[in-house]
Amino acid sequence: MRSQEFQRLFDESAQAALHRLGTVEFAPDADRTVVPHTAGDRYDVLVTSWSTAPFSATAVRGGRLRLAVHAAGSVRKLFPPELLDGDLRLCQGGAAPMAVAVAEMSVTLTLMLLRNVQIHDRGLQTTRDWQRSGHGMLGHGVHGRRIGVVGLSRVGQAYVRMITGLGGQGVRAYDPYASAGSAADLGVELTGLDDLCRTSDVLAVCAPATPQTHHLVGADQLRLLPTDAVLVNAGRSALVDQEALTAELVSGRIRAGLDVFDAEPLPAEHPLYGLENVVLTPHVAGGTVEARFGQGAEVVAEISRFLRGEDLEHEVTQAIYNRLA
Repeated sequence: MRSQEFQRLFDESAQAALHRLGTVEFAPDADRTVVPHTAGDRYDVLVTSWSTAPFSATAVRGGRLRLAVHAAGSVRKLFPPELLDGDLRLCQGGAAPMAVAVAEMSVTLTLMLLRNVQIHDRGLQTTRDWQRSGHGMLGHGVHGRRIGVVGLSRVGQAYVRMITGLGGQGVRAYDPYASAGSAADLGVELTGLDDLCRTSDVLAVCAPATPQTHHLVGADQLRLLPTDAVLVNAGRSALVDQEALTAELVSGRIRAGLDVFDAEPLPAEHPLYGLENVVLTPHVAGGTVEARFGQGAEVVAEISRFLRGEDLEHEVTQAIYNRLA
């Protein structure tokens, strides 16, 4: 990875711990760092991140390399599934720390919309008039809203823990991969997607983007949402039919907090701009100082577990590869 990226992911403590584990070598600093074609025979552990350029699978096949840890989220664009057929073990080192940050942003957007923060702020900033800024307008509390979660992923689970910690009750979720037992441990009731949409005052979209989840929340599901419902998506735009969502938001029937979009940056002429019932952020949900340093710390922890012969906490296997973002 680029040296600047390394500094943002590994604080001084993580850097020192990494160097204690062995000899650390860096790829030449460039916009896209390249995995050497001899990596499989030269190194024991490979650490990649966003700035790693796509590489040939033969580069990581060899007599020495046994562990690759991705210090970001998705491994799909770098590591094809056939690599997992051999001796190489693959881990996501960045997904868990970023999941907490994405869940925090999802909760933030939820609260902003329930409490009409964007209306009050925009009104007060532009008019400086107490009454025209919504003085006296009543919002909603978390504890009084029906909360629905699409996907009990890492993000979904973190969102549930945070929103229930704020007083959310009776949270329901849709996730075909979740067991009733695991959902119950979170205090969540599982239900079908259409039923979830029909009965949610807040719908947080937290599932990973895969071919199977493309437009999971489509026009039909959006129409089922109660009037004035809040939809939050800080994960991946592909989960929701953006054209259908835009139509609902332009009509004013529902509200939304969005951090992700089909086209990024969001085009300047897009109809989502200027809507009173929408909060927009520029794909920043996973980006906190704590999450970034958490990614580096998790990479070091996973390598340490591997060297001690312990179970890996974030291993990517053939069984779950196609379910990951």
